[in-house]
Amino acid sequence: MLDLSPIIHTPFQWAVAGFCAFIIGMSKTGVQGITTLSIPLLALLFGGKPSTGIILPLLCMADVMAVIYYRRNAEWKYIFKLLPAAIAGFFVALAADRFVPEAQFKRLMAVCILAGIAVMLLRTGSKNGENALIRKWWYGPSFGLLGGFTTMIGNAAGPVMSVYLLSVRLPKYAFVGTSAWFFLIVNFLKIPLQVFVWDNISAASLLLDVMLLPLLALGAVAGVALVKRMPEHGYRKMIVVLTVLSTAMLLI
Repeated sequence: MLDLSPIIHTPFQWAVAGFCAFIIGMSKTGVQGITTLSIPLLALLFGGKPSTGIILPLLCMADVMAVIYYRRNAEWKYIFKLLPAAIAGFFVALAADRFVPEAQFKRLMAVCILAGIAVMLLRTGSKNGENALIRKWWYGPSFGLLGGFTTMIGNAAGPVMSVYLLSVRLPKYAFVGTSAWFFLIVNFLKIPLQVFVWDNISAASLLLDVMLLPLLALGAVAGVALVKRMPEHGYRKMIVVLTVLSTAMLLI
């Protein structure tokens, strides 16, 4: 029988892990960006790199739930713009991991995301609702590269994706569906790298993820319910606020 004692010891740790599983599920089915709130909490419990091996299977399970519900709502042209650069971002992250301290990674991610938010707000504030940068060929791939980099380093690409999809003005269901499919592909592609390169997914960590599955599913149901109830304009405002807050968490 597998023993979880090497990775989790107290009821408080169980409570924090359960809370993180709930918000991961909720994020994947509607409340985009709040997954970032779970990253520092789980890193505090398990350590930086080990925590990414615990989070990734949870993300994959939540991605499957989100795709099952929103499978017909994706805008694939945006996924195709992002995906090749995102895969390149994996390998940039693996190379940079040898030279840049983790704290500096987090600050770099935060600065890049905040710059993206500024671009998005400039677009929203322009008279015709357009911004020339969004029509540039490199705009989508730039977010893809940053998304691949941040997701490989710390599973923190949620704010990056939120900024991009908000900037292209997707309605809420297309927003969630496109994000769900993108992360389903990206997170499953990351599994071999984390198993064979970083060696931070173990039988014990997978057992912990399975035990957290009910709370993950409960969060996913809560996310679906929230999206249904919120109007389009209110949903966009909520995502902007949560993206800024979750990005600020990277600076802590």
